[in-house]
Amino acid sequence: MRAVVQRVSSASVTVDSQLVSSIGRGIMVLVGIGKGLLGLRVFSDNNGQMWKHSVKDIDGEVLCVSQFTLLANTTKNKPDFHRAMASESSRQLYSSFLERMRTLYKPEKIQDGRFGAMMSVSLTNEGPVTFTLDSRKFEYIDSGISTPKKTDGGSGGKGEKKVRSDEPTPAAA
Repeated sequence: MRAVVQRVSSASVTVDSQLVSSIGRGIMVLVGIGKGLLGLRVFSDNNGQMWKHSVKDIDGEVLCVSQFTLLANTTKNKPDFHRAMASESSRQLYSSFLERMRTLYKPEKIQDGRFGAMMSVSLTNEGPVTFTLDSRKFEYIDSGISTPKKTDGGSGGKGEKKVRSDEPTPAAA
């Protein structure tokens, strides 16, 4: 899953010139089929100190919009969507994601767009504050720093492979 989380003062989704959903202050989540979305501290406290409160802490709202284009491979000029999940499987997973969000928070505070529809999304980004969450981050991030990792229990040369320093070790995985 990949998600773009934006702190907003307002957001809405319109389909075929009809308002589907709208929220006031909270977070807008563009979801490409998360863990930790509701606990992500993106709001200030009463003293203006940033990164102190989550959307739950401020009793804010959440607008989720399914967006398969977040899974695009853009290494070439034309986006490739082969990594995106098939439509029906994705619809089921997205529906489960929304239900889980509603059980973890106040169901009336969780809104969404219309899955698979051409949507007009409007938002007023507050800050701007925007984060990307990616459950497959190790596939996309390469720090460029490599360290040897033994694969055969021996030492030196043969049997070692280069791995990124941010790759989890078997013990940490």
